[in-house]
Amino acid sequence: MTSQPAPAARECLSALGYYRSVEMAETAAYIYCIVHSNGSPLTTKAPPGLPGATRPAVTAVANSYWLVSAGVPLASYGPAPLEVALRNVQWVADVAVAHEAVVEFFARQADATVIPMKLFTMFSTTTRAVSQTRSRLRDIEDVVSRIAGCEEWGVRITYQPTASRAPARRAKSSSGTAFLEAKKAARDAAQRTIGTAAEQAEVAYTTLAAMAREARRRQDTPAGATSPPLLDAAFLVPTAARSRFKAAVKKLAAASSAGTQITLTGPWPSYNFIQPESAS
Repeated sequence: MTSQPAPAARECLSALGYYRSVEMAETAAYIYCIVHSNGSPLTTKAPPGLPGATRPAVTAVANSYWLVSAGVPLASYGPAPLEVALRNVQWVADVAVAHEAVVEFFARQADATVIPMKLFTMFSTTTRAVSQTRSRLRDIEDVVSRIAGCEEWGVRITYQPTASRAPARRAKSSSGTAFLEAKKAARDAAQRTIGTAAEQAEVAYTTLAAMAREARRRQDTPAGATSPPLLDAAFLVPTAARSRFKAAVKKLAAASSAGTQITLTGPWPSYNFIQPESAS
C-alpha cells in the first residue's frame, strides 16, 4: 500500500462520507467498521488493531447495527503527526494491515455483514461516531442490502510476451531484407497475441460478472507495474457461489494464451462495493 497524500490527514473521508471531527483531547475514536448482526459481535480473540490503540470494542448503534472502534492517541494520530506519518510508506502499510485484520475478523463472524471504513476514519468520541452513524442509517441499510451474503474477490489479468529472437538471428545471416521481414513478422505475431489476450480478458470479465451480484473494473495501475493490466476487477460474489467462481477462474487461466497470467485474490470485505456504482 502506498502513502496517501497529505490532505488525507486533514480530511480522512470514509466510504460512507463520514468526516473526522477531532476536538482538542488526548484520544480520538478510530472506526474500523460497521457490523450488521442480530447479536453483539464477539471481540474475544480479536486482533489488537492499530499500533498504540486500545483493543477493538463494539458499541450498539441501532436496529442490529454495531460500531467497531478503538481509542487512539492524538499524539500519534492527530492531524499534525498523522500528516507527517503518512509520508512513511512502511508505517502506513503496517497500519493498513492492522486495520484490515480487525475488519476481516468481524467479517468472518457468522451471519454478520460488515461495512469496512477507510483507513484513518476518526471522530472526537465514540458517542459522536455513533450519532453520525445513526444519522446515516438509511444509507447504511442500503449498503447492507447490497452486500449481504457476499464477499469480494479480485481478479487481475496481465500479459508478459515471451521474446523469441531465433528467427531474426537466423535471417540476419542470409540478408538484411530477410532480417527486417522476420522482425516485422515477429512484431505482427506479437500484436495478434496481445489482441487475443485482451479479447480473452474481456471474455473472462463477462463470464465472471455473470456469476457475481456486482462487478467493477479498477482503473489504477498497480504499484510497481510497468503497464496497466488487461483486467483488474472486483467481483461481489455470493458466498454460496464461491467454489463455482473459483473454479471458473481456474478454467479461464488454463485456457488463456501463453504469457497471460490470471491472479485471484480474496475473499475480502466488500470495500469496492460500499458506494453505489454511479457514485464510485
